[in-house]
Amino acid sequence: MFDTNEVPHRRFNPLTNEWLLVSPHRAKRPWQGQVEDAPPDTRPQYDPTCYLCPGNERIGGNKNPDYKGTFVFDNDFPALLTDVESAEDTRHPLLKAHTERGICRVICFSPRHDWTLAHMPVKDIRRVVDTWAQETTTLATENPWLTYVQVFENKGAMMGASNPHPHGQIWATEHFSQEVTKEDAAQKAYFEAHGVTLLSEYLAEEQRRQERIVFANAHWTVLVPFWAVWPFEVLLVANHPVQMIADLDDAGRDDLAEAVSQITIRYDNIFKTSFPYSMGFHQAPVNSGEQPHWHLHAHFYPPLLRSATVKKFMVGYEMLGTPQRDITAETAAARLREQATERFA
Repeated sequence: MFDTNEVPHRRFNPLTNEWLLVSPHRAKRPWQGQVEDAPPDTRPQYDPTCYLCPGNERIGGNKNPDYKGTFVFDNDFPALLTDVESAEDTRHPLLKAHTERGICRVICFSPRHDWTLAHMPVKDIRRVVDTWAQETTTLATENPWLTYVQVFENKGAMMGASNPHPHGQIWATEHFSQEVTKEDAAQKAYFEAHGVTLLSEYLAEEQRRQERIVFANAHWTVLVPFWAVWPFEVLLVANHPVQMIADLDDAGRDDLAEAVSQITIRYDNIFKTSFPYSMGFHQAPVNSGEQPHWHLHAHFYPPLLRSATVKKFMVGYEMLGTPQRDITAETAAARLREQATERFA
């Protein structure tokens, strides 16, 4: 045993079978590096120039309806296309390439331009949860060639969001992504060896220790994973094995909406800013038969480190060696737990 708050050490991520480096003593170092601008959040409820606001025209000429809840449309600039013929380039074993089909959609969370998930009432977030579930089911049913539906959100300019209107995306793909491939293999191996899901066992241990849990209700737990890389990274885990968002009953969806509200509010309260992050759900593959080893969860990856203007960089050793973090997962969880449950004014 050693003091994980003082000694450099490695931690293992069982979902990806990868290691990371934790250097807690480095949290005391002075910072003279890049400082980001923190733009004031003074958006109006409706922006006539925003291509996601109700009633406005998007680039390409399509006009948004006067929506009151969520609104979904096919991305006007998709990263994936459906009308791609299957082809593979295998002229050299070290230069492999093959085509990839897919569908990209945008989900507007709310008609209000000035809101984020942290501002939205839980009942409105519940509508977003229902949309995630419905879109996953519809895409899989109408397109049997799909194998995965990735629900995600990039929040904030720091995370590459091209529009501040509250929205997320769905990319449905013909093949697994790299991260899903790793998680699928790890979860399958664990289930075959132990007869229970990996995240069931992990969550039970976190519930026993209570060191890294931030929030929990009857159906969901928000925690900073033992293997977190990003400073305030969290894992949102279903308390019982569920494979898909669409598998959640009404109570499970209500509690998911509450959990999303709680973590996004706490994020904003840490540095009194609209906290940027990338978030996404990992659910079971679609059109692939039973997947009992899959356990529904979501990852939140926020970049802020010390303040609203200092972010974590993945450079140098992290790009060439191993991901590294300074503050421990336990310290981050304590910071998040102590935040108010209502968003700062």
